[in-house]
Amino acid sequence: MNFMIYDLAVVGGGPAGMMAAGRAGERGARVILLEKNDSLGIKLLLSGGGRCNFTNLTADDKGAMAVYGRNHKFLFSAFHRFGVKSVLRFFADLGVTTEAGDKGRVFPKSGRAEDIRQALLKYLEKYKVEIRHGAAVSGLVARENAIRGARLRGGGEILSKNFVIATGGRSYPSTGSTGDAYGWLASLGHTVNTPRPALTPVVVKEKIVKKLEGLSLKDAGLNVLAGKKIVARCRGDMVFTSDGLSGPAVIDLSGRIGSLLSAGALKLEIDLFPDSEKSELDKKIRQDFHESNNKQLKNYLVRLTSPRLAPVILEISGLNGARAVSDIKKEERVRLTGALKGFILEVKGLKGFDRAMITAGGVATFEVDPKTMRSRFYPNLFFAGEALDLDGPSGGYNLQICWSTGYTAGDSVSF
Repeated sequence: MNFMIYDLAVVGGGPAGMMAAGRAGERGARVILLEKNDSLGIKLLLSGGGRCNFTNLTADDKGAMAVYGRNHKFLFSAFHRFGVKSVLRFFADLGVTTEAGDKGRVFPKSGRAEDIRQALLKYLEKYKVEIRHGAAVSGLVARENAIRGARLRGGGEILSKNFVIATGGRSYPSTGSTGDAYGWLASLGHTVNTPRPALTPVVVKEKIVKKLEGLSLKDAGLNVLAGKKIVARCRGDMVFTSDGLSGPAVIDLSGRIGSLLSAGALKLEIDLFPDSEKSELDKKIRQDFHESNNKQLKNYLVRLTSPRLAPVILEISGLNGARAVSDIKKEERVRLTGALKGFILEVKGLKGFDRAMITAGGVATFEVDPKTMRSRFYPNLFFAGEALDLDGPSGGYNLQICWSTGYTAGDSVSF
């Protein structure tokens, strides 16, 4: 019996897998793309609320690379090979018109994530990549320090000279992203750093947030405290949920919060007036009290914050809102200022993978050659995208990781 032996088998049909398969096909390789779903790029359609924030103009800026965390240096080579300008040119060549939004975010001008997916499908078709849907891989076959095949869950084996693992993480499992590869790779000797939900809402212990559910805060400050020490900080928009906090600022800090929680208790400190020092805010409040000394405290606070937030600030300050501002003593005013500059909530945990945009953790980067995405253990095994222990903030950074690592892997296979 004759068996087809491919030049490259890519496991996982998300953005990184499609890029890797297409680039290898563009180089003349005979490529098969294995996807367990009935269509490719399902999770891609969720990006940017369906608009697909597919990169960020600052994503490969070396001066800002620290946003990718402790493994950020691993990305230098891949970003040099296929960075933001290359990605923009790539999609432009495939007919996608793009536009930049706030904070460097880049979207298809149509506002449709489907345009990005269709461009990638066109790329795969142009370079004759074979796509096999419903192909769930159950493991890899290793012999003589090389990967020889990929076992299919329904039976059978795909034989290839090279393999790219682009199976993603565990976020949004309904899209098929269930972390299948972690077990196979660990059994092959690779270190898999514990996967954690990232870019996900934070759950707090205080029930008081239920009163604020749905309330948005614009450009607030957020500090993460371990004891009295600030261990992470961010500034931006956030929103109260029934059991915690969400919104861009919170979500961007969630990966860091997840990694710190294992070391001990954490608190979140919300600063409602990040542009003012505590002394400046106290001075303003003192002046306001002097100018309207017969006004009730609760009516004053509604002007200073919002109708829904004011009662909660009074509650955590231990103040009676029916009192006239002229009756508020100095130490009470200091407590009020402290609550406005430091609304403290204790972290209970993070929402699970079903609410996480991405997964932190994955294959340890020190076991992968950053110039090629090649395994340091198996010369014909490569990695791309979220399967690696790489993650960044929201705003197009994580899809840039997918494009750059996927392209690098597809560009590096030998056949």
